[in-house]
Amino acid sequence: MKQKFDVTGMTCSACVAHVEKDVKKVKGVKKVNVSLINNSMVVDYDDSLSPFAIVSAVEKGGYGAKVSGEDKKESGESTAVLHIKSMKSRLIVSLIFFIPLLYISMGEMLGAPQLGFLVGMENAMNASLLQFLLTIPIVWANVAYFKVGFKRLWLKSPNMDSLVAIGSGAAMLYGIFALFMIGTGLGRHDMVLVDEYRMNLYFEAAGAILALVTVGKYLEALSKGKTSDAIMKLIQLAPKTALVEINGEIIETAVVDLKKDDIIIVKPGQSIPVDGVIISGISSIDESAITGESMPVDKSIGDTVISATINKTGAFKFRATKVGSDTTLQQIIKLVEEAGSSKAPIAKLADQISGVFVPIVMGIAVVTFVTWLLIGQPFSFALSMGITVLVISCPCALGLATPLAIMVSSGKGAENGILIKSAESLETAHKVTSVVLDKTGTITYGKPSLTDLYSMKEMDDVTLLSIAYALEASSEHPIAKAITNAAIEKKYILPAVVSFDSIPGQGVKGFIDQKLYYAGNIKFMKSLNKDTTATENIANNFSMEGKTVIYIANDDAIIGLIAIADTIKESSIEAIEGFKKMGIEVTMLTGDNKITAEAIRKKLSIDHVISEVTPEEKEQVIIELQKLGKIVAMVGDGVNDAIALTRADVGIAIGAGTDVAIESADIVLIKNDLRDALGAIELSKKTINNIKMNLFWAFFYNIMGIPIAAGVFYWFNGLKLDPMLGSLAMSISSVSVALNALRLRHFKPSHHLKGETIK
Repeated sequence: MKQKFDVTGMTCSACVAHVEKDVKKVKGVKKVNVSLINNSMVVDYDDSLSPFAIVSAVEKGGYGAKVSGEDKKESGESTAVLHIKSMKSRLIVSLIFFIPLLYISMGEMLGAPQLGFLVGMENAMNASLLQFLLTIPIVWANVAYFKVGFKRLWLKSPNMDSLVAIGSGAAMLYGIFALFMIGTGLGRHDMVLVDEYRMNLYFEAAGAILALVTVGKYLEALSKGKTSDAIMKLIQLAPKTALVEINGEIIETAVVDLKKDDIIIVKPGQSIPVDGVIISGISSIDESAITGESMPVDKSIGDTVISATINKTGAFKFRATKVGSDTTLQQIIKLVEEAGSSKAPIAKLADQISGVFVPIVMGIAVVTFVTWLLIGQPFSFALSMGITVLVISCPCALGLATPLAIMVSSGKGAENGILIKSAESLETAHKVTSVVLDKTGTITYGKPSLTDLYSMKEMDDVTLLSIAYALEASSEHPIAKAITNAAIEKKYILPAVVSFDSIPGQGVKGFIDQKLYYAGNIKFMKSLNKDTTATENIANNFSMEGKTVIYIANDDAIIGLIAIADTIKESSIEAIEGFKKMGIEVTMLTGDNKITAEAIRKKLSIDHVISEVTPEEKEQVIIELQKLGKIVAMVGDGVNDAIALTRADVGIAIGAGTDVAIESADIVLIKNDLRDALGAIELSKKTINNIKMNLFWAFFYNIMGIPIAAGVFYWFNGLKLDPMLGSLAMSISSVSVALNALRLRHFKPSHHLKGETIK
């Protein structure tokens, strides 16, 4: 079974690696996925294993854990909100005491006014003791760094907290040692000894490390909160109550209590609580929050409605078909959360590096400290250098670089109707070199429609379509439906037909106003000995365009032609142009005959077309392209696309498609719009570029920061960082990476930027 846990105490990607390692050791655990951004963990484990065993494994490692949702039951607030509040409290306490600590320790050197009882060597003990007392509350507020840090050190798997704990702890201990030396100096009247140690207390360094790291961590917590804005917006869309009709009585009921097949009433301006089908009334519904569609959609009896969309005009009743966690809204929220919690391969690399990075940094700090002592520098100087190496090297920025970007991208995708089911698929999408498109329902609307009418001289288009309407009205065949729908749309009155007869595989016939008429294919016309010479060129032209030709005739001759085709979406034309501009090869797969397939290929300027394919052959096409070294994305919507969607490097399902196709895909497009597949690839490219930028600056910062902190440049230009500046630099690096990731919140697919929606 799969269970989500809330994890507390994690501060960097090394923490993530340690938690995963500890939980994987538990017998019965199959898979573990820990998210630093969500402060969560998803564990797949045997049913026989108790979740308490998993919680215990996390706690033994120095972190906190509980089954997800328990904190909400207790306090009504999520783990993320509680974490932000905790960090805010720690920050307030830290700053209240750090600001006067900094003033007292640095004020005299900077020439700032000082209190008389703190000035001069004779008052050295007063100043030193006050600094010590001001540092104690800062240490107390941030004791979590010490608890987790030293525990991980004891377990031989140090993390960022270990670096902070050792750095600030060493500064604190040295400060206490300095206090005793000042007392000794005053007792012996050795003012040289007093002066030496009063200028090298390092209480301000201990306080600065803790306070500035906490500033950075608080800003990180806020950034993490912002990454889930998209999810929060979605959650807030759903109404809390609904009007339900029970035995003719209307009752207001909590949405969580709704059941399948409940009859629900929605008034103008209200949000739709669950998914369902309209049983009475008509309306116009704003679906922009779910599908990204800017224009309201007209709905009537038989049409589906989606949870969290807004009823704009008329009141209507609908029957609930999906409630609770099955609604479209809840499925979207689940997908976004899972994508944000999952790891891309590039993130796993960063976690592995962080796992060995901390011990290496500790080694560098020790070498730095010993080297400066051997060179002949004072103990305090060597200690300062070692502490600075520890605090400047905290891998916070490295740990944030990838998960923040993934979380923001998943949310932005959902806002734009693009649901990304895993971080791995988001990363893979940017490498796509070949896109394979199913034709029916993906490039086209998926249902035949009337495209052309051709009437002979003695006939007009209105009469021709009316005759066809009368003959085809009772048929369920898709072609007959296309003719019927066209006539209904034009509001034609249905003529009466008598002696109707259907000839399977050929056509239909019947009397209209006491005259016999026929409708069917060319084979039917030839069986009736009708002369098709006059319409041969027109019929061939329609066929070459991939259209199905229906002949209409009376007893005397053929009176006209009707062309039927599965119409290409205008949005598909724009999407295919977009793929080609990105250098992506486009292949169309279809079960249609070669003539129809080639006609569509030419019209859309598609690179390759493969016609008359079976579902198994679709998969083989994907395999062959992969053998050529191509990274393949497959876009489809039907059951017969599921195998190919699974086989492709990135499977993209049109949201209006079947559940099977959606389950098989890596990315789901809520709207039936191929341009969103292009948008998914654009989002992937933006995200990976952002991650690479984050990782570059995170690594570059450490590569440059460690040598400076170790004092490499001290010999050349006197450049030296003290622990306070090192801590500040570390916090700034983490915040800058977080802010860079948040830039993805401004992403919009290219077709959205054009400010147009193609119908």
